[in-house]
Amino acid sequence: KKGNTSGKPVNEGVNALKNQRSNQAIAEERVGRANGALRVLNSYWVGHDSTFSFYEVICVDPMHNAIRNDPKINWICSAKQKHREMRGLTSANKKSRGLGKGHRFNQTIGGSRRACWKRNNKQEMHRKR
Repeated sequence: KKGNTSGKPVNEGVNALKNQRSNQAIAEERVGRANGALRVLNSYWVGHDSTFSFYEVICVDPMHNAIRNDPKINWICSAKQKHREMRGLTSANKKSRGLGKGHRFNQTIGGSRRACWKRNNKQEMHRKR
């Protein structure tokens, strides 16, 4: 799909549309959809050929006793960690959302670009003035 061509000729199209998310984030999402009982922890690049990129996705079974009893990783057993990959909470997804620490990430202070914009552009007034 090319999207809105905004009144250009029918064959002109919309040039240079890029994915907003990385191939790594898409790979994590596909694994998460296929394995609903597991939690996606992270992923890393393995290799690529002329057509495909390959990533290994680390999944965790939240029902396994070794995971539930280990204080370093049992945070992933809580219900709020379900489908982290769909909600942009893995590191590959956070990168595309512009989240991080330091001076390069000042457009997303407050959680997101929209929250940052809203905070900087809203006009607060007293109720009685």
